[in-house]
Amino acid sequence: MTDLTAPNGSQATRLCYGCMQFGGTADANASRAMFDACRAAGINSFDTAHLYTGGASETLLGGFIKSEREALIIASKVGYTGGAGRETILTQFDESRRRLDLDTVDILYLHRWDPDTALEESFETLCTLQQSGRIRYIGLSNFAAWQVMKAACVAARFGTGIDVLQPMYSLVKRQAEVELLPMALSEGISVMPYSPLGSGLLTGKYQSGGTGRLSDDPRYAARYDQAWMRQTAEALSDMARDMETSPATLAVAWAAQHPAVTAPIISARNCTQLQPSLDAMRLTLSADQYAAIEALSQRPAPATDRLEEG
Repeated sequence: MTDLTAPNGSQATRLCYGCMQFGGTADANASRAMFDACRAAGINSFDTAHLYTGGASETLLGGFIKSEREALIIASKVGYTGGAGRETILTQFDESRRRLDLDTVDILYLHRWDPDTALEESFETLCTLQQSGRIRYIGLSNFAAWQVMKAACVAARFGTGIDVLQPMYSLVKRQAEVELLPMALSEGISVMPYSPLGSGLLTGKYQSGGTGRLSDDPRYAARYDQAWMRQTAEALSDMARDMETSPATLAVAWAAQHPAVTAPIISARNCTQLQPSLDAMRLTLSADQYAAIEALSQRPAPATDRLEEG
């Protein structure tokens, strides 16, 4: 497994904070408060992207990290728009570095697969950034397993590799278990998955009439609008009540405990919303608890679809 460390050598912590809301649903004061809460809880990894909130996310994060830069792992992403060609990578990365006010960004992800650009062009560019010290680790976000392995073969030709993946993963989105997570374990690639709360579904707030992405954004509603997912969220809330904790805490702790996962990426709009996820930093599930939570949702079929071998 790639040993993700901060510049001062400290290991990546159990959770990573995703700064997608900074400068959007969270204003500067709320963003600062959440950053401080994460640091107080011990989190040292922070994730953003060139795309997020028109650059405000990177700009705010850059201001927050100044006093302790060497103790932190800072990740950004390029190529969600404009493809993954050399010009796009360099242009977006330079802009991200300026916003973050950093000479070196620890992790740089390709934000998604680009079918129209040769991987050789993408990885020659990423390798050049890495060799020049402008990035430390190379990551891939939203890639399928076959795409990761194809990229790894190309990366090897340039003397580098894939250090970390960022797939979607939660109790109601378990597709990564089919090939991505076993592949990561086999190939020694770290995994920092996003949306461990299923965009808020697993907090239980929608059962009580709460609002958020699933009620406000048709894309997220489509992603999670299945009866079995709602039933899973309800069952998780019941289990959390019995355990005298929050369903969000259980959902994050469950995702964090998969052997392939380095650190789930948590996020929130304010400190009150964030706290149950932070509580997962201190929760280790027993084998029986982990199995009970896993049983609340559908396990995806194995890649071969030989169900008797699943």
